[in-house]
Amino acid sequence: MHTKKEFIQKIKDNEGIIYKVARIYSNNREDLKDLYQEIVYQLWKSYKTFNGESKFSTWMYRIALNTSISYLKKEKKQVNTVSIDSNLLSRIEQIDSLMEEQITLLYAHIKKLNIIEKGIILLHLEGKSYDEIASITGFTSTNIGTRLARIKQKLKNQIKKY
Repeated sequence: MHTKKEFIQKIKDNEGIIYKVARIYSNNREDLKDLYQEIVYQLWKSYKTFNGESKFSTWMYRIALNTSISYLKKEKKQVNTVSIDSNLLSRIEQIDSLMEEQITLLYAHIKKLNIIEKGIILLHLEGKSYDEIASITGFTSTNIGTRLARIKQKLKNQIKKY
């Protein structure tokens, strides 16, 4: 039986996952807060179904990504033209200004990707294997490899144009 106390502790232990997903799929600080809360709510609603067949973090990513995609569709947001909130990036610890500019540029271009591409590249940047990404997204590992190659090329082309 899953308890409320266990849930709260697991959320605290893995809240970075929720924050990262919400940041990628939100347009501003208010959207970030709303989406963060919606993800936590959906995790709580689904918590009783978590059976331990996958890692908790894998299950969280799946719920967070699905919630974010549904949230965007429901709100009918334009995800292709999004400005990045520099205050959100301030959590990155002691990075020189050049690295910070590169990260800002990368996230700005990631935000221009479609909703599926955003999720895949986020998971890749988190160090997830193709198999883990496939498990979270429902695609095959081979398909993830192909999609990642295309996403990387798309980002490279966008950044070169910049």
